[in-house]
Amino acid sequence: MITWWQSVYALDGVPIFLRLFLAVLLGGIIGLERGIKGRPAGMRTYMLVCLGSALVMITNEYMAGIFVGTDPARMGAQVISGIGFLGAGTIIITRDRRQVRGLTTAAGLWASACMGLAIGVGFYAGALVGMLFILFVTSFIHRLDTSLVTRSRTIDLYVEMEEPKHIYRLLAHLREAGIRVTYLEADQPRFDERNQALLLSLRLPRRREHYEFLAELNAVEYVRFAEEV
Repeated sequence: MITWWQSVYALDGVPIFLRLFLAVLLGGIIGLERGIKGRPAGMRTYMLVCLGSALVMITNEYMAGIFVGTDPARMGAQVISGIGFLGAGTIIITRDRRQVRGLTTAAGLWASACMGLAIGVGFYAGALVGMLFILFVTSFIHRLDTSLVTRSRTIDLYVEMEEPKHIYRLLAHLREAGIRVTYLEADQPRFDERNQALLLSLRLPRRREHYEFLAELNAVEYVRFAEEV
């Protein structure tokens, strides 16, 4: 247990400035990568999340040095659970495509908060390594994930047809091609109210490029428009 004087010495002057500056710097680096991609939370958001987390841990460390018997992890635990409200604010469900977006941004905010806690407690090596891995996941793994998803056997579609009766023709066409329909929902057309729109989840018989399958589907005479969602 550190004494009151040791706590003040460790938290005063350059050390506290260094910790908070490092939190702003590392949080900003991750936020810059997210901001460039046009995500809901950008550089300033990540800076503030990481800075606030670091400040919480510094305050917690200061309190633990003054009040003997205080749990040094209590405030940090509240940050880890409480950051959820901010992450939830970055997750949206698009109205037109009914897609869930912002999950990676929310996870990044949570990871940034944890990184801030590490900085605040003085675990700089862990924070630096954590930042590198967070950037690796958000930047490089994104490309791998996109490559795998665009060639997967599962595909979600938004399809508009000329008339409701063509739904049965489309289902028969898919069945003949060996494609299994795992989800089907009638939807409001976005481009022409006279058309019939569908939301579909399909299981393809083999892996293939999704854009090739979409090109074939758009070539069907009664299909007005089809896109992946």
